[in-house]
Amino acid sequence: MAQRGRSELERQLAAQRREAERQAREVARQAKEQAKAQQAQRLVEQQQLAETKTAKLADEVRALDQVLLGVLGRSPITFARLKARPQPPAFHPGRLAEPVPTPNWGKYAPVEPRGVDRWFGGMNQYRRDLAAAQRRYQIATDEYLAAEAQRQRDLQAAQIAHQRKVGEADLKVAAYNRQVDQHAAGFAVGEAPAVEWFVNQVLRGSRYPQGFPATWQVAYRPENRDVVVEFELPGQQVVPAVREYRYIKTRDAIDPVARSIPEIKQRYARLIACIALRVLNEIFRATSAGVIEAVVFNGRVNTTDRATGKKVRPHLISVEAERAAFDELVLADVDPAACLAYLNALVSPNPFDMEAVEPFIAFDLKRFRFVDAADELAGLDSRPNLLKLSPTEFEHVVKDLFAAMGAEAWRTVPSKDGGVDAVATSKNLFFGGVCLIQAKRWTKLVGLDAVHALTGVMTDHNATTGVLVTTAWFSRTSEQFAQRNRITLINGAELKYLIKEHLGIDVIPGTSPPKRVRASDNRQTGKPGPAAP
Repeated sequence: MAQRGRSELERQLAAQRREAERQAREVARQAKEQAKAQQAQRLVEQQQLAETKTAKLADEVRALDQVLLGVLGRSPITFARLKARPQPPAFHPGRLAEPVPTPNWGKYAPVEPRGVDRWFGGMNQYRRDLAAAQRRYQIATDEYLAAEAQRQRDLQAAQIAHQRKVGEADLKVAAYNRQVDQHAAGFAVGEAPAVEWFVNQVLRGSRYPQGFPATWQVAYRPENRDVVVEFELPGQQVVPAVREYRYIKTRDAIDPVARSIPEIKQRYARLIACIALRVLNEIFRATSAGVIEAVVFNGRVNTTDRATGKKVRPHLISVEAERAAFDELVLADVDPAACLAYLNALVSPNPFDMEAVEPFIAFDLKRFRFVDAADELAGLDSRPNLLKLSPTEFEHVVKDLFAAMGAEAWRTVPSKDGGVDAVATSKNLFFGGVCLIQAKRWTKLVGLDAVHALTGVMTDHNATTGVLVTTAWFSRTSEQFAQRNRITLINGAELKYLIKEHLGIDVIPGTSPPKRVRASDNRQTGKPGPAAP
């Protein structure tokens, strides 16, 4: 009997062990399947993450590719579009819009006794309760009337305050629109502040991809009817250095695949070319030929000099475009680099390496505005007037100026036209080599003949570059010829600034260009005036 009991117990224990082993195997199988499923899910998620990051890169590159083409179909900015539209603030009274709930007599009235409850003093108690309820109801009614009256007063006050805000908003809109109208009137007659304001609005309304700087300077020269834009370009890092992302299953890692350096250089060069053409196009389309005949675009970039570690701002592009030539371009089909070459642009040969195309003299045209003769008050007569200097005195001023700017040697050469001719040399100034400097104390427009003559003198003296300084101003054809022939032109306003900047002397520069004819005068003479955009 005991033997059978032990055998039965052993069979039960063996069965339990087998069941435990089966359950352990089942748990291990499920864990293995779960781990496999998790691994597969991880693979899918990592692959999707790599594809998402790659797609984001593609979007960034696509945005760069569309910097020019993506804006060609947009309507240009106009003064009418710049006007503000009244947008009165919405009135939100909140709880003041909800009337105060009226008292409900049903919540106060006592229950009138019925049947036998009316006996033995029940009605007397009811009458007392009713009187008390009526008193409470009257108090609640008085409080309701007071609260509702206060709500209506507060609501009226809120409405008055809202109307005041609406009126103030309307006044601000009207004042701003009057300013826009004033700018439009000034623009129509070529007033520099109005033209610069409008061009700034054109550039401000142009949206570039994220990460682009939004910094520029604008100057308008009425005498030449051109606008100069000093534009900050994005750095080379704007082109993604990664081409795509790949998931490496064996390491469970997402690795970046680098974009080739040649591709980055090519894309960056194309990008800054597109930016230059975009700015030129937006300004020309938004303005009239009567006010702006040409646009000068100078593109520079904020970066760090790898040799010195200092912050520098090299120019990478400089282009002057005439409206007539630019209007003939089909920008949707041009190669940006070839188009800039067609426009005789000065473009960095290695923009990726920040190789500069530094102008002869970097200056801020906004500080070179001519001052009308009527503005030269008697109290300012103590300032040196360049036109009243003798030729020798004027020569010394020019000599001292260029010495202060870095000229290492100076030699006066014979002159046949009564001006001041000199030779200066420098390792850094004027791109190095010999620079011939000619100065003319003129009171009228310096035409193309004077610039032509300088090229002959440069040839005679084997000069690398030339500089023509005047107390007056230059024609557009003179500027274009000088740009093609290594000649820098410095007009009276620029000369005034340079003397102030480098010599610390405030001078009266000379004569200002003749004022443009106003629209009203044009109508009297029958000549059409420049139209506002």
